[in-house]
Formats: sequence, C-alpha cells, structure tokens
Amino acid sequence: MMTTIGPAAEPIGLLPPVDRADPRIGALRRMRAVATTLLALMAAAFAAACAFEGRWPWLGYVRAFAEASMVGACADWFAVVALFRHPLGIPIPHTAIVPRNKVRIGETIGAFINNNFLAPTVVRTRLEGIDAVGWWARQLAVPETASAVARRTAEVLATVVAFLEREPIHGVLCDATRRGLRAVPAAPLAARLLAVLQESGLLMMLVERAIAYVDESLMRHRDLVRDKVSENSAWWVPKWVDAKLADRVLSGVRGSLTELRAPDHAWRDRFKDVVDGLVRQLAEDPEMIAAAERIKVELLDSPAVAAWLDLLWREIEARLKGAGDDGALEATLESGLASLGQWLQADAPMRATLNGWMQRAIESTVVPHRAEIGHFISGVVKRWDDRTLVAKMELTVGKDLQYIRINGTLVGGLVGLLIYVAAQLVAGIPLAP
Repeated sequence: MMTTIGPAAEPIGLLPPVDRADPRIGALRRMRAVATTLLALMAAAFAAACAFEGRWPWLGYVRAFAEASMVGACADWFAVVALFRHPLGIPIPHTAIVPRNKVRIGETIGAFINNNFLAPTVVRTRLEGIDAVGWWARQLAVPETASAVARRTAEVLATVVAFLEREPIHGVLCDATRRGLRAVPAAPLAARLLAVLQESGLLMMLVERAIAYVDESLMRHRDLVRDKVSENSAWWVPKWVDAKLADRVLSGVRGSLTELRAPDHAWRDRFKDVVDGLVRQLAEDPEMIAAAERIKVELLDSPAVAAWLDLLWREIEARLKGAGDDGALEATLESGLASLGQWLQADAPMRATLNGWMQRAIESTVVPHRAEIGHFISGVVKRWDDRTLVAKMELTVGKDLQYIRINGTLVGGLVGLLIYVAAQLVAGIPLAP
C-alpha cells in the first residue's frame, strides 16, 4: 500500500503526469518531423537515382549517398527508440532499455548519490563553503522579503492558533505546562533567581521601593493613624494629646524609614548576607530543597493554579488571534525579521556560530543515514510508472536524440559515398563518365 500525505496528495513513489502544456513537447515533435522528413527525402532521392541511373551514370553517387543515409537513419532511429520502447512494438532483445533496467537505474542513482553527494568529506567540504545564515540575513534585510516571510508566518500562526483553540488541545497544553513546571527543581531555580536579582541590584531596588511606599502610605493615612491611637487610648486622655502622640509615632517611624533609605546604612550589608545565606540554603540544604519541592507540588496541584494556567493559555491564544486579525502580528514579525537580518549581517561571529550549528546538525542527521537515503531513492525510482518515466526522459533528452538521427543520416550518406568512390577506384572505373 502506498503512503499518502493528506487526502489530495500524490502517492509516494508516483511520478506526476507529463504536463501537456510543456513547450518541450512541441520542440521534440518538430525535431522528430525534421529527422523523419530527412529520411523520406533520402528515400525519394534513392528511388529517383535508381530510376534514372541508366541514363545519367553519375546518379550512382547520389544513389550510394541516399542508400547509406537511409541505412544510417534507420539504424539510429532503431537505437534511439530502443532506449525507451520496443521498436514497432516488437519485443526485440535488448530494446526498451530504460523501462527494462528501471530497477538497476534506481539502484545506481541511489548508490551514486550515497557515495558521491552524501559522503562525509563531501558534505563537510560543501557545507563549510556555504554561508546559509548570511544568505538569509541578506534576504531578511530586504523589506519585500521580510514582508513576504512575515505574511506567510502570520498565516501559519493563524492556523496554529485555530488549532490551539480546540478544547482537547487546550487541555493538553495546560497539562503539558503543569508537567513541565513539575519537572523543574524549585529550590535551585529560586536560588538562581535570587542570585540574579541580588547581583543586578534589582532586589535592593525592590526593597527601597517598599520602604518608600510604606513612608508614602503613612503620610497618606496620617489621619487614620491618629484615629486608631485615639480609639485605643484611655477615655480621660484629651484628644489633642492623642494627636500629639500619633504625630510623634509617625515622626519616629518615618525618621527610621529615612535612615533606612541612606546608601551607607548597615542594614544593607545585613540584608545582603541574609539573601546570600538563603541562596546557599536553597542550592545546598536538603531540607530546604525538599520543602521547596513540597510547596511547588502543592501549588501546582491547587485548583487556583490550574485555573490560572487555563486563563494564561486562553489569553495567549486570544492575543495571537487578535494580533493576526488586525495585522499587528504581521507588522511585528516583519519588523523583527528585518532587525534580525540586520543584526546577523553585522555580527560575523554569530553567523559563524549559527552556520556551525547548522553544519553539525546536517552532518549528524544526513550523513549517518545516507545508506537509507540511497535505498529510499532507489525504491522511489523502482515504483515509477514506466510510461511516465519514459515520457519524461524523452522530453529531457529526446530533442538531442533526434539530432543523432539527423547526424546518422548525413554521416551515413557521406560514409556510403566514400565507400562507393573507393570501390570505383579499386575497380578502375573512372570517377566521371
């Protein structure tokens, strides 16, 4: 059973039929007509020379030329036809060479490609001379190319988004995301994240923002603080005393916050030491690592996280679909592709790195399986339809083969004429009457 790809795909191994609009068909027919017409002219010349040679003896040379031309034309016609089919439909041995040897041709093509195109040294040498990334970079830097690639990519993404919106696929994505998160160790990841935040200064910046926010909140809710102090003081304490006490508390707290915001305050060093210790514990302490894993599992198993993942994927799908509908996605892709092309053109080391990755990927994928590729090619050739194969090969080389017939006619005539002249000389007959 032949494998098919999609409902309208051609079975693997079948050649597509010959296109009737192929201009090579007309060219082949014209050359056949020329070769056949030349044979007919030689036959007419031979008949005329035979009929009138008794009256004009010099026509013997014409007869000899025409006779040999017919022999050469017929012989070459037989040779040309025998390549593709049985001459006149007669199964003469060693004719219809191409269809009869189709299996051997397929094996030869497969072995030739295997040994001469997919050999490790050949593939490596060829790939080293190809700057595929540079070519793509130059193409993407052209606005028309970037626009075409972006448009096609947006069309593909639209299909992908429509596929993702299906409920079973959506559920699979959510489950896959949860399994992926479950496979990531929580404690080492948290340790690396804290270390990066610490090293970049972002963690300290967040703490400073928190201090500033507390200070601003105290000022915005100063009246609320006074009310709380008044509510919790004795009934006999005057309100103005409560207000003074609340202002003193606010002033003291805000003063402490102001001190904490000083760049040289000692709490910064203590905070850094605490974070560094936490990073070490998350990375090395078995109890901390186990506790982080338990927390991670509990979070991932909670309905709230499942609902959040569901909402996250639906939001991604909606944004991709919306961006595709209004053209924003295509414009973003076009801009990104153009920038990528310009960056790769300017960054020679990155081009070399990417080309190296591609070279190693091709070598590790193609070269180890070159025998299978050769067998696949030979198998495909074996499954080709004989008539279609012959028709396509005739279209490819048939016009040149008709020149063989024409040359055979002319060369055969010249050889026959030379033989006739030599025979006349040997017999001692004068060349002219």
